[in-house]
Amino acid sequence: MADPQIKVALLDQKLEDVKHIIVKIDDAIEKISEVNSNVTKMLAVHEERISKQEETDHILFAKIDKLRDKVDGDYNSLLHRIQGIEKRLWIAMGVVSCLIFLIQNTSNIKHLTQPSQSSIMSSINYRT
Repeated sequence: MADPQIKVALLDQKLEDVKHIIVKIDDAIEKISEVNSNVTKMLAVHEERISKQEETDHILFAKIDKLRDKVDGDYNSLLHRIQGIEKRLWIAMGVVSCLIFLIQNTSNIKHLTQPSQSSIMSSINYRT
């Protein structure tokens, strides 16, 4: 059998070896805790940024909707004005066409409305 002192010395040696491992494990646990804390902070910051970005997107979409509605209203108003101008233009072209027709045919109308001349033949003397 082995001497109890040798056993105690071996156990002390093993305990010293385990102490180094336990210290390394404690250091690793501490570093993991720090990393976990940093990751938690980063996630909170990113969550806040995402929240702000969603709010900004909502505001931008609302502004885009308002702008689209305004552009649609302006387009409809402009279209209505153009159709009114087009209508007046066609009416003016019709009036001008009628006036030109009447002016060109006024001489023909005067001939039609002048009193008719009687067709009297003057007597011609024939000398034979």
